[in-house]
Amino acid sequence: MASPQRISRVRGQLLRELSDIVKRMRDPRLQSVNIVDVELSKDMSHAKIFVSTLSGDDGAVVEGMRKGLGFIRREIAQRMSLRYAPQLHVEYDHTAERAARVTSLIDQLAEGQDD
Repeated sequence: MASPQRISRVRGQLLRELSDIVKRMRDPRLQSVNIVDVELSKDMSHAKIFVSTLSGDDGAVVEGMRKGLGFIRREIAQRMSLRYAPQLHVEYDHTAERAARVTSLIDQLAEGQDD
């Protein structure tokens, strides 16, 4: 099992490399994808990638990412000096939508108090 400091460093590098790899991919579904976060398991054998998009079509984005996971994992193996490239899993991150909803609810409450 890796130390928490090593996991943090590998997570940061993985986040940078994933962003660069996805930006260079030619799949039209992935043109507006942002890699939000990466969760790495304690033994660094699995990585969960959280993605978001500006286009709002989260299903197509996740499907496009899942189709390209083999290519992405191979690129990670070539770019990073790890014993084993982690198994990659993709999930859509709903944080931006939840934040916008909470902000709108707060604005509605503020308007109600002004009346």
